[in-house]
Amino acid sequence: MADTPAPGSSPGLDWQKIGQRFARGDVAMAVGVLAILVMLILPMPRALLDISLAISICFSVLILMTALFIRTPLEFTAFPAILLIATMLRLGLNVASTRLILSEGHGGTAAAGDIIQAFGAFVMQGNFVIGIIVFIILVIVNFIVITKGSGRIAEVAARFTLDAMPGKQMAIDADLSAGLISEDEARTRRKELEDKSNFFGAMDGASKFVRGDAVAGILITSINLIGGMIIGVAQSNMAFGDAASTYSTLTIGDGLVSQIPALIVSLAAGLLVSKAGVEGEADKAVFGQLAANPTSMAMVAAAAISIGLLPGMPLFPFAVLAAAAGGTAFIMNRRKIQTAEREATAIQTEAAAAQQPSEAPIEDSLHIDELKIELGYALLPLINDVEGRRLTDQIKALRRNLAQDTGFILPSVRIIDNMQLTAEDYVIRIKEMEAGAGQLKMRHLLVMDPSGQQVSMAGAHVKEPAFGLPATWIEEGAREEATFRGYTIVDPAAVLVTHLTELLREHLADLLSYSEVEKLLDGLSKEHKKLVDDITPGQITRAGIQRVLQNLLRERVSIRDLAGIIEGIAEASGATQNLDAITEHVRTRLARQLCFANRGPDGALPVLSLSPQWEQAFAEAMIGDGERRQLALAPTRLREFVTAVRDAFDRAGASGDVPVLLTSPAIRPYVRSLTERFRPSTVVMSQNEIHPSARLKTVGAV
Repeated sequence: MADTPAPGSSPGLDWQKIGQRFARGDVAMAVGVLAILVMLILPMPRALLDISLAISICFSVLILMTALFIRTPLEFTAFPAILLIATMLRLGLNVASTRLILSEGHGGTAAAGDIIQAFGAFVMQGNFVIGIIVFIILVIVNFIVITKGSGRIAEVAARFTLDAMPGKQMAIDADLSAGLISEDEARTRRKELEDKSNFFGAMDGASKFVRGDAVAGILITSINLIGGMIIGVAQSNMAFGDAASTYSTLTIGDGLVSQIPALIVSLAAGLLVSKAGVEGEADKAVFGQLAANPTSMAMVAAAAISIGLLPGMPLFPFAVLAAAAGGTAFIMNRRKIQTAEREATAIQTEAAAAQQPSEAPIEDSLHIDELKIELGYALLPLINDVEGRRLTDQIKALRRNLAQDTGFILPSVRIIDNMQLTAEDYVIRIKEMEAGAGQLKMRHLLVMDPSGQQVSMAGAHVKEPAFGLPATWIEEGAREEATFRGYTIVDPAAVLVTHLTELLREHLADLLSYSEVEKLLDGLSKEHKKLVDDITPGQITRAGIQRVLQNLLRERVSIRDLAGIIEGIAEASGATQNLDAITEHVRTRLARQLCFANRGPDGALPVLSLSPQWEQAFAEAMIGDGERRQLALAPTRLREFVTAVRDAFDRAGASGDVPVLLTSPAIRPYVRSLTERFRPSTVVMSQNEIHPSARLKTVGAV
């Protein structure tokens, strides 16, 4: 059964839906704009004109109050659109009032409604000349002072904001690249910067609305006055004096009713653009800065009382002002002193709390610092160096560079002072064990001869801690002489960071913990995570993956291509459980990376090949089967091998090459285990690890 319409309702209209639609903001906005346009065409009754004029005045006050109470201009980005609507509303009311003044003005001063009559009578006080002068002054204040000034501020702000946009965008991108801000924060900053430029650009154009409104007000007032008197005298047969009195009252009243809201909106626009660089509500922003210095208020009080004591000057108003300014200065000074005392007390309380030893839990004593640097007291300025780069900044950059080179993020480095050390000594500890130590001289420079010879300059001759090269500490004033002689110059912080870098590269395998491996595996793509799940723990455990990665890092092979390494582990772990054999297979998959990392300046891979005699000697010295194979080379042959390797690398180094030692795949791990004892930095590669695209350069043989 169909629903029956409610009594009194039209069967074809759903008034509830119509009411809901008109209650929507966008529909109400559209109806309001259409109503303003209708004012320009259709006549308006006096009562409706009074209501509309009251709405215009209250709307202007609302705009002014909003501009006063916002904290930043971007909180009122709709101001240009609101300004346009307010201007159109005033112009529409001007047209409606003009129609009533010209058509019914001969009937008296109430022809255009009570508001216009009240404004005209109150301002003019029976003298239309006074009303005209007051109106002209209001127009001058609005048009020349407020509108012109705010328009200029908006124009300059828009220009400077647009000019500064590229630099600010680059600063946001730099902060994002450096990891100082997140992607969401960078997106928010870009949106705020875009909104700011759009706002000031729109304000530059919106100021023209106020300027045009003032010009239109002058023209409309002149037309009303002249046209009204012509109509009153020529058509309504009014006496000239009566026409002048009636139409001047109506015209001035109409002009004031339109100019006062225009003046209020202009003031709001000026406040909005002039507080662009001030954050906070207007009262706090203005009075907070004016009253920030008690001395300024005290000087105002002194100036006021001095002026009041001049002959002929009224003392009372200046005395009141002097008392108010002096009292304000006293109160402000008192508050400033109390604030300083509270801050000092808070600092003392915090310092006392920091000095009070709190008993740490016993579990804290079990914590091990992965990386730690202990400094003597004379080296503490390295942490707070304000002239050059601080030690902490250099260590951050070092961790970033090593992460890119090795493929995993090293632990944070803890820097502490150690009073048990001598003043200029430092110790680098890895997992609480001493890994290296050295001595630095503050306000000195460490210079080294690139040829490896001793430096022929006055100073303390020492060994460079990272590589053991001859070096000399010289005073900072001798920098130019060292530069002229072609020496390498290093500051104390760089010496420490270089030593730390070499120690970290030597102990990369020890720093790759199980938790770090889990983080690396979690960062893989979804497909490679599935591959890890497929091979663990059936073919290899996660600890086994950690061991393979450590084997690679122990020979300074980057694990950044973790996806390729996992694929190699998956291939080899199906055939063997020997982690060393899996590592060798992974190295074969990384052939391109190994050749690229060890290439020379000319792009070729310099190699020292192992002679067939030594290949046979190593093969014959292997004992055991399968995973139990071991190298059992006679001590005399070991000494011969060490000597042969050293001589070959010395000859290659004399010609400027840093070659890799090339062996057969079967003996590569055993040759490497020997060479790392006397040449840890020597790279040992097998023939299977030479990529087909690599260009080889044979520099000798062992």
